[in-house]
Amino acid sequence: MRGMERFRTSAKTLRANQTSAEARLWAALRGRRLAGWKFRRQHPIDRFIVDFVTLDGKLIVEVDGATHGERSAVERDEGRTRVLASLGFHVVRVTNTEVYENIDGVLEMIARTLRPH
Repeated sequence: MRGMERFRTSAKTLRANQTSAEARLWAALRGRRLAGWKFRRQHPIDRFIVDFVTLDGKLIVEVDGATHGERSAVERDEGRTRVLASLGFHVVRVTNTEVYENIDGVLEMIARTLRPH
């Protein structure tokens, strides 16, 4: 259980130190503000801590900064997505730039992705 407690502590630290893009998206998602869906932020799933998740909708939203375009990061993200998909989650990725410049479009895409559920 010691490892799990450390994992929860890491998630709590990430919540306290969120990026400005994450803070902006969280302001739009928290409190069931997006079509009544309950989102959690920096939530542990399996061996990962995901940026945002709606457990009922089985949707994970990851906000990627500039470093996620590097080959090693892309490969790591693809592996992470495969594991999360094997657990029944759909993963969508948005960039910091998309959150800053087109938050309405990001929210529309998330809502559209959730509609079939």
